[in-house]
Amino acid sequence: MTRPERLGEPLVVGTRRLRNRVVLPPMERNYGTADGRVTADYIGYLSARAAGGAGLVFTEATYVRADGRGRVRQLGAHSDHVLPGLRSLAAAIHAEGALLGVELNHAGRVAEASVSGFQPVAPSPVPFRGSRPRELATEEVAGIVDAFGAAAWRCARAGVDVLEVHAAHGYLIHQFLSPRTNRRADRYAEPTLFLAEVLATVRAAAPDLAVFLRLSAFEGVPGGLDADATRSLAGRLPLDLIDVLDISAGCYEAGEWMVQPGEVERGVLAPYAARYRDLGKPVCVAGRIPTAQEAERILRSGAADLVAVGRAQHADPAWTNAALAGRRPRPCIGCNQGCIDALHTQQPIWCLANPAVSVPPVSVPAPQPAGGRRVLVVGAGVAGLEAARTAALAGHDVTIVEAGDKIGGQFRLAASLPSKPEFGRLLDWYAAELRRLAVDVRLSTRADPAIIRGLTPDTVVVATGGVGRRPSVPGVTGSRVVDLLDWVAGPARVAAGEVVTVWGADRAGVAVADQAAAVGHRVLLLTAAGELAPEAGPREKGLMVRRLTENPDVEIRRETTLESIEDDRLLLGHGGEREWCAARGPVVVAQGIVPRQVEARGAWRTVVLDAAADAAEAIRRGAGVSP
Repeated sequence: MTRPERLGEPLVVGTRRLRNRVVLPPMERNYGTADGRVTADYIGYLSARAAGGAGLVFTEATYVRADGRGRVRQLGAHSDHVLPGLRSLAAAIHAEGALLGVELNHAGRVAEASVSGFQPVAPSPVPFRGSRPRELATEEVAGIVDAFGAAAWRCARAGVDVLEVHAAHGYLIHQFLSPRTNRRADRYAEPTLFLAEVLATVRAAAPDLAVFLRLSAFEGVPGGLDADATRSLAGRLPLDLIDVLDISAGCYEAGEWMVQPGEVERGVLAPYAARYRDLGKPVCVAGRIPTAQEAERILRSGAADLVAVGRAQHADPAWTNAALAGRRPRPCIGCNQGCIDALHTQQPIWCLANPAVSVPPVSVPAPQPAGGRRVLVVGAGVAGLEAARTAALAGHDVTIVEAGDKIGGQFRLAASLPSKPEFGRLLDWYAAELRRLAVDVRLSTRADPAIIRGLTPDTVVVATGGVGRRPSVPGVTGSRVVDLLDWVAGPARVAAGEVVTVWGADRAGVAVADQAAAVGHRVLLLTAAGELAPEAGPREKGLMVRRLTENPDVEIRRETTLESIEDDRLLLGHGGEREWCAARGPVVVAQGIVPRQVEARGAWRTVVLDAAADAAEAIRRGAGVSP
């Protein structure tokens, strides 16, 4: 990998100098306390990214008033009791050579009374998820403006370097800007007035700090601001009060634009950011920037001066140092499972690709001198790959044997699906890591007793995963029935007039149904549940579910069981009733997995990694191996 040049250049913004062009943008983390204070986990998380080389690290959207809180463990700048934690955070970030930014926010109509304890307030009483906010009276608006100023003053006292005013993503300021949520008849019907007053107050309260303004380039929903309307509004703002324009996109009703899944093109928002260059301010841009090459391309194109790299630094805290040195960091694969969808569970965020990113963290051994035990790992799926890496880092002599001709196992199959285009990057990283650590990888090799004895291991780690589960129903052993893993590895031929029946709608079943529909097949998706992929969050599955529900060639039957399979029809159960459904074509079984049985007894110690429910759990189990 070549070393990027522009990425490492310093940049002066207002009164501050960034050591490079990499920004860790505001990301909610659920690492704070119930009253908005910084925790040791929060300091550790941001400090790791500062030590990893980022020029500027931001807190999450930090509420300025209690009725603007959106998460149970969200950070606040709403009261003086948060000051000691903010001071400790600032000191820790500065000790690593980075700058600390705080993003000031009020959630407005997207706050929930069950979280904040208050009825949500908004410019107009436009409902959100069935809840109607209270319209702010004209005289009340000044109180929120003052709250932004007071929060800015607290941040300045705490030693913060940069403030960002959050006017994006459908929060309160954005609600004033948008015609779909601002239907006022008073002076605040002028969409930019509230934001202009907030900027003036923040600048007056913290005159020595740099100020960023975050905007959604477009909302992404009917009746909302499009790219032209947002750019026009930006030109009407008092831009002399800010130092950087920070461009994102979307709102809560179009969450796929706030945090784009891996199937969205890299650098998708760079062309939108470029439209703001003529306003005379440095521009920062977010939006699917997973690699140093993409970040460098954006900077060289002139679309932006700074790149907001969020999930990639979440996956690898040292992403910036690796990028600037031309090394390969542990990659973000755009799955949105632990970094975004975990927020909806009110649990601390984690990372599928990196088990060390969790609270409490998974312990990963530091590199040790060679000369440990001989470890044999059977199976090169992600559990086995992580186990091999963990053992090699601990100084052991490691061999992997894999019956297939490639590493990756079921994860490699997932990487072939159209909704998972970034998954293969994790396998490329594992391959590079195993070469770096001198792990002996033996493909197309079955772990029979002779092979194991010949390797004379001290420890055998069995990481062979599982096989598809087939419930016992009449016809399940017929020729038209295909296990999901076999289907993904090589889809069966579908003749004219046939339909692909996907029996089960967990995340794997939904992804396979999406794949089949994408190549033009008619699809029948059956699920005993009422929801598609109930174990997956909205940002992971959102685009797939939308495509399936909007495709006229896809029939989805919820709360439906499959009770018998014949050559040209299926017996379905629903609500206590049964009916035969005419359906010729393959039946793809997506009913979960059961452990694969492997015999590995001998003089060696055996560690068996049970089949995991998903890739994240598999990787965590691999990281937890102690040879």
